[in-house]
Amino acid sequence: MTAIKDGEYTATIYKLIKDGQYVEAIHILNGQLQKHTKSRAALSLMGYCYYHIQDFTNAAECYEQLTQLHPEVEEYKVYYAQSLYKAGAYPEATKASFVLDNPSSHTKMVKLQACIKYCEEDYSAAKSMLEQLPQDDPDYIYNMGCLLYQDGKYEEACKKFMSAMQVLGYVPALSYNIALCYYNLKNYDQAHKYIGEIIERGIKDHPELSVGLTTEGIDLPSVGNTLVLQQTALIEASNLKAAIEYQLKNIKVAQDALTDMPPRSEEELDPVTLHNQALLNMDTKPSEGFEKLAFLLQQPSFPPVTFGNLLLLYCKHEYFDLAADVLAENAHLTYKFLSPYMYEFLDALLTCQTAPEEAFRKFDEMNGKLTEQLRKLAKQLQDVRLVREDEVQKKALQEYDLMQEKYIVVLMAQAKIYWNRENFQMVEKIFRKSVEVCNEDDTWKLNVAHVLFMQNKYKEAIGFYEPIVKKHYDNILNVSAVVLANLCVSYIMTNQNEEAEELMRKIEKEEEQISYDDPDKKVFHLCIVNLVIGTLYCAKGNYDFGISRVIKSLEPYNKKLGTDTWFYAKRCFLSLLENMSKHMVMLRDAVVQECIQFLEHCEAYGKEVPAIIEQPLEEIHTHIGKNTVTYEARLLKALFYEVIGWNK
Repeated sequence: MTAIKDGEYTATIYKLIKDGQYVEAIHILNGQLQKHTKSRAALSLMGYCYYHIQDFTNAAECYEQLTQLHPEVEEYKVYYAQSLYKAGAYPEATKASFVLDNPSSHTKMVKLQACIKYCEEDYSAAKSMLEQLPQDDPDYIYNMGCLLYQDGKYEEACKKFMSAMQVLGYVPALSYNIALCYYNLKNYDQAHKYIGEIIERGIKDHPELSVGLTTEGIDLPSVGNTLVLQQTALIEASNLKAAIEYQLKNIKVAQDALTDMPPRSEEELDPVTLHNQALLNMDTKPSEGFEKLAFLLQQPSFPPVTFGNLLLLYCKHEYFDLAADVLAENAHLTYKFLSPYMYEFLDALLTCQTAPEEAFRKFDEMNGKLTEQLRKLAKQLQDVRLVREDEVQKKALQEYDLMQEKYIVVLMAQAKIYWNRENFQMVEKIFRKSVEVCNEDDTWKLNVAHVLFMQNKYKEAIGFYEPIVKKHYDNILNVSAVVLANLCVSYIMTNQNEEAEELMRKIEKEEEQISYDDPDKKVFHLCIVNLVIGTLYCAKGNYDFGISRVIKSLEPYNKKLGTDTWFYAKRCFLSLLENMSKHMVMLRDAVVQECIQFLEHCEAYGKEVPAIIEQPLEEIHTHIGKNTVTYEARLLKALFYEVIGWNK
């Protein structure tokens, strides 16, 4: 930094503060304080700068010195108490607030003490503090809204926030609170309206915060955690938008909502953003996601859903030991952050690993309770329909859907116990028992279809697969490739070849359109359908046709060769090689030549394609040179040479 001439310090510092360059101002003020340790002006300005960059601990230190040097100035006592509160030092902030003895500061003291009690989760004390304020005070209305929200009374809270907004005018934090109430009421359209307003105003009023530029691929420096950023509520609004889109299963839009927020470095991220990043990028960066969630759990405060999400994700990735360890180490968090339903579900899920029969019994008990609740809600829903009030009907339907979702989650976990044992008859029996509750649910229909397919009951499977596929027929690539493949196989096995061909033509047409719109995009649907059909013929012993189908399905290799498609293809080749080595299958030379040529193509195009997706928390990793399609294609080619005797 250029040296500042004598007599220009004040002008320079005030200009830096005016321009929002608080860090540079702090640097100069630090130099001044080393020369004049008790300078009131330097300490006051430094406290102000620290407060604006949200370094509340250092701000509190500055104001503490000022209260000692100038005990007659009431403002310093107020700022000191506020800084301690913002720094999360609640006992110290409470103690500092009692020093505010001036009648003019009494109202500020009451408001601050109410906020401290709220943050300490002593809601009854916070309420009694607020009741000391005049009821027409906007802060009274605002804070009572917060207490109602905490009590789960979202509609009443929303009304309070709107009343406060009528008095105070537009306040981003208030607008965010209204959006949050609508989010909890599952009224996502209204929530989006308020979020949109926060983001639009943020872009218009603060272009320096670079909203949305990171998503466009522009690399920008951090804007820092300034008070201006906090006042715009842009971070909170972006996180809420991401949460809504996640609930609506629009994952890409949710990810964009997070990258749209003003750029900050990793260490500057708040706990909610860190949690949402972990959750939304779990499919592509699972190791990073687990690391972030585990880190949050060690912090003094973290989003309430962090504990449950980490446990569920460990179970999803089958790290049951880690889930059990986290549950045991954080027993004190169980009652605070896990609902009875969630705790019972996780308990049963972890019991599956050591005592599957006991786990089955626990799941059965859970579903017994849930069935009873569903019947009551169904009765309520019927009664409400007679009233003909749209809002009441909508709320009753939401409650029923939520309860049904819980039921299906437990049911699937219960069925998985027998699925893992390949006892498909028992799985079917479990699903049949739940037909009363689930017969309209797509997840249930899909899993019934899978279990019928696994038992070669192709005709019945078609009856469940077809409605799901027809529902998405105009956007058929939104349907899982395995579902389409199973439906095609079911058509073939029931001599409905024309239907299978028509479905495949439809998939091909959609894929061609995507290739036209985005030539570099890889789409695997038709490829996987052909691979599954090829696998079926190989399983039936018709290797000539099956292997040819598998080979053709991966053309062109630059677009169709991927980790999943290679997995299906290599299984067919390994099965063929096993049967050839046992002299159970003889292949024509032309087919053998075709196989060798196919493996050479995989070798050429598979250098950058991983052969397997490694588990995120694996301690011993596969050698980077061995985890490629190229390496495995060479191994298969060597095995072919060995089996057919070409290497002799």
